[in-house]
Formats: sequence, C-alpha cells, structure tokens
Amino acid sequence: MASARTRETVATPRPAASFPVAEGEDPWTEEEVEEIRQELLADIARMERAIEVAEAGLADLFEEGTDGAGRDPADVGSSNFERDQEMSLAQNARDMLEQAQLAYRLFESGDYGICESCGQPIGKDRLQVFPRATMCVACKQREERR
Repeated sequence: MASARTRETVATPRPAASFPVAEGEDPWTEEEVEEIRQELLADIARMERAIEVAEAGLADLFEEGTDGAGRDPADVGSSNFERDQEMSLAQNARDMLEQAQLAYRLFESGDYGICESCGQPIGKDRLQVFPRATMCVACKQREERR
C-alpha cells in the first residue's frame, strides 16, 4: 500500500518556518506542521480503505452479472445503476488519494503550501481546512470557472 511506503520514508518533520504563509497570517508552529502531516497520512489511509471497499463492492456487482438473462428489466437497471455508483465512488476515492499523495510529497520535499499555478503561498488558513490543497483560492476558483 502507498501509505505503508509513505510512512516508511518519513523523514524528520520539516521546520515550521519553512512553510509559507499568506500575508497577514501567523507563521506555522511545529505542532501545526505535525498536525497537517498526520492529517495527510490519515487521508491517504482513509482513501486507500475507501478504494478497497468500493472495489470489493464492484467485484460483487460484477459477479452477479449484468446480462439480464431471465431477470426483470427493473432489476437489471438497478444493478447497472449500483455498478455505476460504485465505479464513481471508486474513481472519486482514487482522485482524492492522488491529491493527498501529491500534497504529502510536496510536504516532504518542502514545497508544501506553494500554489502550483501562481507560485504564491496557498495560505495557512486554507491548508488547515483543506490540507490536500495545491492551489490558492484565487487560482482554484479560476480553474473551476473553466
């Protein structure tokens, strides 16, 4: 699992002073940095579990079959809907896992907290609410409008 590998390669925590803050924000404390690190690791583990559960659910749905031979059309439709929902949940969990892994790699490399779009600080407040963030609010809003 990625989280086991990630935990094995954990170096000493980055000094709090090395993480950027937005204008007007207080510098990071060692405790806040460690809290973010732990939250990212917990996100990674949680998403890996969610993927396992979703994939197990998908396997069960595929074992039931979807050909509809001798089955009521409404049952076939329900099964297809369930399968699509499970596939969507699994993909969403994979996307969130990738976000968390990227944020953790940035954290470990010392590049955490810098917007991948504009290069400015993401902001301590934003990262404390959403540790997987890799863009500042302004850049993320621009991206979502596209």
